[in-house]
Amino acid sequence: MDAAHAVDIASLARELREDLATADAPAARSASGWPVVIAEVSALTRNVSPEAYDPYHVSIGPYHHIRNPDLARHEDKIRSLSAVLSAASGGVTLEAYLDVVARMEAQARSCYAHNFNLESNAFVRMLLLDACYVLVHFGGVGVGVGVGGRRGSGRDMMEAVGVVRDVIYLAENQIPFFVVDEIHKLTTPDGGGVPAAEAIAGYVRELLRGQQYSVAMPAVAGPPGPGNLLHLLHMHLTPTATAVLVSSSRATTGSRVAASQRRFGRWRSATEYYCAGVGFRSRALVGKGARSILDVRLDGRGGTLEIPRLRIDAETSRLLRNLMALEQSNPAEAGSHVTAYCVFLSQMAGTVRDVELLSRRGIIAHGLGSHDEVAACLAGLCKGVAFGGDDPGGNYLRATWQGLEESFRSRPRRWAAWLMLKYFRNPWLAVGLAAAGVGLVCTVVQAVYAVMAYTPDA
Repeated sequence: MDAAHAVDIASLARELREDLATADAPAARSASGWPVVIAEVSALTRNVSPEAYDPYHVSIGPYHHIRNPDLARHEDKIRSLSAVLSAASGGVTLEAYLDVVARMEAQARSCYAHNFNLESNAFVRMLLLDACYVLVHFGGVGVGVGVGGRRGSGRDMMEAVGVVRDVIYLAENQIPFFVVDEIHKLTTPDGGGVPAAEAIAGYVRELLRGQQYSVAMPAVAGPPGPGNLLHLLHMHLTPTATAVLVSSSRATTGSRVAASQRRFGRWRSATEYYCAGVGFRSRALVGKGARSILDVRLDGRGGTLEIPRLRIDAETSRLLRNLMALEQSNPAEAGSHVTAYCVFLSQMAGTVRDVELLSRRGIIAHGLGSHDEVAACLAGLCKGVAFGGDDPGGNYLRATWQGLEESFRSRPRRWAAWLMLKYFRNPWLAVGLAAAGVGLVCTVVQAVYAVMAYTPDA
């Protein structure tokens, strides 16, 4: 054999064994009990809106630790470590924390979809500092350290908002939650205080309530628990069974069986549904109402679509995009209900006329520059996102779409809606039409009596 074409069997075998070990990582994740994977956003999705996925204030986890070293916030994280050490009971040492994290290194690495060129010391250091940062800012650990570490000025408030966005909202900017949980357990070894999952869930719950996105209270402390902070937020945005059942009953009873077999297609615009006689009503997030913005439902008669009010601000698109990115990487663990909602929203409210209509009905509220800006934001929300609408388990709004499609295709309903829109919205036209109808009836009655009174000559 030519020496120039000799094969180094030992070296090639070593490379392939490394590739085989990488291929076994998903199995390790499943066996670990923390199945949610932290993955890079695909290029197809990222290219649509790159700024939606990158942190601006602080990096958490290896992806942006490597890409954006300027966002490491080393001093802030060291202060967080100091706060955790000060809060620890029983004189727990720094070495004890490092030992706990070092024993989780392999498990933590298996939670990422990619390998990183970080040696063990650097990886363990990063995990420890990031976990302490999360606990101090969102878990109530440490006295006198608020979100962002400082208080007072408007700039500090803007930074605090940026930290919330970076640490909680971003799909790539995460560490496995079990690392945070173990650090918290070591800080409170006797079970004192609230578990890390419940403490941070309380923060997330108040955040979502303040934005009027959710009032749900899911169980977060039991197994398997949240995979990371974004997954914890995602757990609060699960549609309720009631909304799904009401929609399903509309699409699968009596003569509607055929409609239930119709393949899922695009949602029609809100304006199209409205012109076909479908009404829109805002659904409150209180009492027996909706638990989150995902609780969309069609009433039992199929005439009114009830949609929880969505408050749109500068961060709404970023949050929804990253929640969809989480679902795209974890279809079995996270489902696809946020993606189903975003597909509904982007197609239902993708034009200025649709946004104007839904704003008048109290379903969309926003503080952006114009309705045009909102429509552009929503219309492009799902570009680059994969979604299978015909899977009832993956598309919780499939039955709602079927019910609306049946209403849209109903000719009597569409004629009634056309008459209502053309004549009865204008009171003078309505009066004129009613008068014309009365006149026609009187003419017919008069003609009938004239015929009955007529007696031909013998």
